[in-house]
Amino acid sequence: MRQNGPLGIILAGGLATRMGGGDKGRLQVGGCSLIRHVIDRLSPQVEQVALNANGEPARFDDLGLPVIADSIDGFAGPLAGVLAGLDWAAEQGADSIVTVAADTPFFPQDLVARLSESAAGQVHPLVLATTPRTGEELKSGGHRRVNRHPTFGLWPVALRDDLRAALQGGLRKVVLWTDQHQGREALFEAEPFDPFFNVNTLDDLAQAEALLR
Repeated sequence: MRQNGPLGIILAGGLATRMGGGDKGRLQVGGCSLIRHVIDRLSPQVEQVALNANGEPARFDDLGLPVIADSIDGFAGPLAGVLAGLDWAAEQGADSIVTVAADTPFFPQDLVARLSESAAGQVHPLVLATTPRTGEELKSGGHRRVNRHPTFGLWPVALRDDLRAALQGGLRKVVLWTDQHQGREALFEAEPFDPFFNVNTLDDLAQAEALLR
């Protein structure tokens, strides 16, 4: 069956080395796991949600989501998860996916709509989420006036074989591939806090608790 809108892919294939390994999305914030916060935010915005994760998929049975593993060996980074999502979406008859990170519980509730709006007129919709750089970030030598968030994007199924070839050729940096294909950017405000704040450390976990309160 043909899908009209993008499908949602939660990227949870990372190694979580700064948190001692394991499934970071299972950490609790406000009495609920990070990944449950992410599912609850993404589900109303897309037609179907799947989880990109490596290892034994049965450990996610309680979530009730399809679990798709990377097809590129060696933990090749978020682009490998994007490719896995695109391959799965092709099987569902979808033209595009939107990816989000499993450790980012506050991403915008209009993420998909804004990414799709920014893709208007593109033959192959390819858009990354961005936020404005702060004064400190600009003073530190950054020449771009935005921060790109490469795990939050709109991706076209039509370019999945191109992405596969790039990954097999050793490409790992998301923006190198998106720039090659004239990827666009959707700007989101970062006030009163960055909506793409992600939990990498125990301090971040405490900050997420404070933001929820």
